[in-house]
Amino acid sequence: MKRIYSLCISLMPLMICSGMVYSIFSLYLFDLGISRTRIGLIYTAGSLSGSVCSPLFGRISDRVGRKPIIILSFAIFSLVFFLYAISRSFLGILPIQMLEGAMWAAFSVVTPAFIADIARDGERGAYLGLYNQVWYIGWAIGPLFGGFLTDAFGFQSSFIICSLSLLLGLGLVLRLVRED
Repeated sequence: MKRIYSLCISLMPLMICSGMVYSIFSLYLFDLGISRTRIGLIYTAGSLSGSVCSPLFGRISDRVGRKPIIILSFAIFSLVFFLYAISRSFLGILPIQMLEGAMWAAFSVVTPAFIADIARDGERGAYLGLYNQVWYIGWAIGPLFGGFLTDAFGFQSSFIICSLSLLLGLGLVLRLVRED
């Protein structure tokens, strides 16, 4: 049980930051003057990227392990949120969203597989329930925190705070998460 708690503690910065970013991202894009249609295209590109990459990351994680993909996801998410802070155009943000979509695919495929790997028979449902609880807690805290930070410091500062928080999460994954 200790391993699932270590994983969930390590994942909390990502859950909070993703809740932050997704609650303010469309507003940020609109503030930049990006049309509603192009905002929809940005989200579509991220989702399409994820749909292409999901099977690929599943196969890669079967070969190299789950933890390296989780580490890669955290590192890339940190970079993505930093790049959002400095990007100011549709053409600048579109490829960043595609990269983020690929990392969500990697993370979303690998993390439940990791949980299934570490859970004993009869514990998988409980472990996945705890993992989902962390998602919901992060997504409950994140939007409130994101709105507050954006009101107080602006969009770019909020993205940079997320980027730095994800480096903390990366350190937690490196330190706390063990893979057999």
